[in-house]
Amino acid sequence: MKFISWNIDSINAAVEHKSNRGEMTWAVLNEISEIAPDVLSIQETKLKASGLTKKQLATLNSLFPDYHIFVNPSTGRSGYSGTMMLSKVAPLNIDMPKIDAPGEMDLEGRIITLEFPEFYVSTVYTPNSGSQLARLNDRGAWDDAYRHYIQSLDQQKPVIFSGDFNVAHQEIDLKNPKSNRHSAGFTPEEREKFTNLLDSGFTDTFRYFEPTLTGAYTWWAQISKTSKINNSGWRIDYYLTSERLNERLKAHHILDTGARQDHAPIMLEID
Repeated sequence: MKFISWNIDSINAAVEHKSNRGEMTWAVLNEISEIAPDVLSIQETKLKASGLTKKQLATLNSLFPDYHIFVNPSTGRSGYSGTMMLSKVAPLNIDMPKIDAPGEMDLEGRIITLEFPEFYVSTVYTPNSGSQLARLNDRGAWDDAYRHYIQSLDQQKPVIFSGDFNVAHQEIDLKNPKSNRHSAGFTPEEREKFTNLLDSGFTDTFRYFEPTLTGAYTWWAQISKTSKINNSGWRIDYYLTSERLNERLKAHHILDTGARQDHAPIMLEID
């Protein structure tokens, strides 16, 4: 089975593809459709609170015919955040949970979980701690609530979960660790919360295959014109799985997006 996860940074930009960046996003989405993953998870859809427009839905149906499409748009702030999942097989159940997160985080469409006979497949768009770390405490509360939620699923059946976790876990997960120790996404607090998540019985599938590899990133800042050229990136997108699935893990890939900066899709293969 193949699973792909991607922070797309706006479904509409891909569908309309009127800008150079939109064209690149559209090209990546087409490449994903050719791979035809069993489940595609998308974060930061930036949909309106009402969900997909007719044009957006028609475009996705043309790229991914016969897929079941599930969207969780932000209702707290329209056009912000949001997640989506596309599945070849109809799930037994669909959940868009609220996890008692602080503030409006539960209204931002950050989680979708699909239940299948053998496992759960879930996706998450973790809140960013923000400039000046203004949301760091709330982010920590989110991390705790999310860990408890995933553990509750794991108690029932194995979990395959992915997304933009907005944290580089180890120093080898970003190009410049020393200068980013107090930056959102690499604070000691955020890294410790991610360690706690893994210690709860889950596997970072990329590090399962590549425990010491450096220079492998999934995000390059758009604000820097040379971040992709210099490979000055961060690995903040993950596929995590219940440890009891380890023997079924086959491969993990970071898909090539060429000159496009921001996030790259990641793919997990499981026997």
